[in-house]
Amino acid sequence: MAKFEPVLMANMNKPDSHTLKVYEAGGGYRALRKALKEMTPDQVTDTVKASNLRGRGGAGFPTGLKWTFLPKNHPGPIYMCINADESEPGTFNNRYLMELDPHQVIEGIILSCYATKAVTAYLYIRVEYPLSRKRLQQAIDECYAAGYLGKNILGTQFSLDIYIHVGAAAYICGEETGLIESLEGKRAWPRIKPPFPAIEGVFRKPTVVNNIETAACVTHIIDRGADWFKSIGVPADPNNPRDPGSYGPKLYCLSGHVNKPGCYEAPLGITCRELIEEYGEGIWKGRKGKAAIPGGISMGLLTEPEFDTPLDFAGPGKVGCLGLGTAAVVVMDDHTCMVDFLHNSCRFFAHESCGQCTPCREGTHWSLTMLDRIKAGKGRLKDLELLLEIGDSIGIIPGTTICGLSDGAAWPIKNTIRKFRSEFEDYIKRTNPTGYMVTEPVPALVTIGH
Repeated sequence: MAKFEPVLMANMNKPDSHTLKVYEAGGGYRALRKALKEMTPDQVTDTVKASNLRGRGGAGFPTGLKWTFLPKNHPGPIYMCINADESEPGTFNNRYLMELDPHQVIEGIILSCYATKAVTAYLYIRVEYPLSRKRLQQAIDECYAAGYLGKNILGTQFSLDIYIHVGAAAYICGEETGLIESLEGKRAWPRIKPPFPAIEGVFRKPTVVNNIETAACVTHIIDRGADWFKSIGVPADPNNPRDPGSYGPKLYCLSGHVNKPGCYEAPLGITCRELIEEYGEGIWKGRKGKAAIPGGISMGLLTEPEFDTPLDFAGPGKVGCLGLGTAAVVVMDDHTCMVDFLHNSCRFFAHESCGQCTPCREGTHWSLTMLDRIKAGKGRLKDLELLLEIGDSIGIIPGTTICGLSDGAAWPIKNTIRKFRSEFEDYIKRTNPTGYMVTEPVPALVTIGH
């Protein structure tokens, strides 16, 4: 692998890296001074747009393009919502940024608000991140004292306030309109779109929703330029006009059955195998790899032969996964039971579904019910077809739900059964040798606590 200079994690090994003093000593708020003194809001937007920065929260939508969806000459107010909920299993890169270098994030938020003419930013963070919340609030307080926040920032006409809002740690709040509903004090049911948040978001005003890591990237794009950002990562596919490329550095989470789990910065496009072998120092206990989640469990699974898949926005989709997601790689060794993995995944999504959409509410529930029965030794081969039917029938992609939670619930089902079908069949035959061929309806188990 070519030598790569960490950018997003450059300050994290310094003592007191979360403080304003250390951040400024490393060039912190240089990009903000540059933008406020030398650039118009439109020029900041154009620079981010030219960089082809794609959102780091999971969907990978071009950030600068998203900003341009705000209505022109709107009387205001315009809001910025920063998603610090980080509820995708296996994901902890935002926590590293918030706890170890919060000013990098705050500077990116201020720049993003300047570009979009937002007057207020809300940082939506989960209650399970107490240290992240503490560090962010300390950074915000330091910024007010130093003149980086508040009225007439650095002597300009630009003013901005940032508030932290603590959510109750619901997975559905990672969806931008669910987050907005929660922020407004309501039940976090995702909204039907259109209208999109850029037109009607928080308090029915134009709103941009960006991720923590996305905001951190904005800081470096304004400081170093769009060309620098595009020199890292994977260029756009010239044969695919819908591919904007996968540019810039990325924080990869690596956990599971590896020798050295952690959060690592690398260029977009490294392979899953490179991440495991070069950063994670290989599979633990001398075992072999069996599967890996490429970006949070909602993205599905890579088999071991698919470990050479590039971890960029296009790579995982080429091997049947939903996408890169949050780039949270969870590795499973050859001792892992894939029935256990799928049961755990279905239990998570059944618990986290908000219940608003019937296909998601019922699909996640019945998927778990069937996995419960299989785990109890009463599974049928027919259950595999029923699970695949559910997986293929729920979600935004088949057009049956409002938000993408059900797509995330469906992909582990589809991937795990199709890629490890023989293991599921063997498990069912072994645990239910007299009933695995039954095809007529069977009663569900009586379960408690789901």
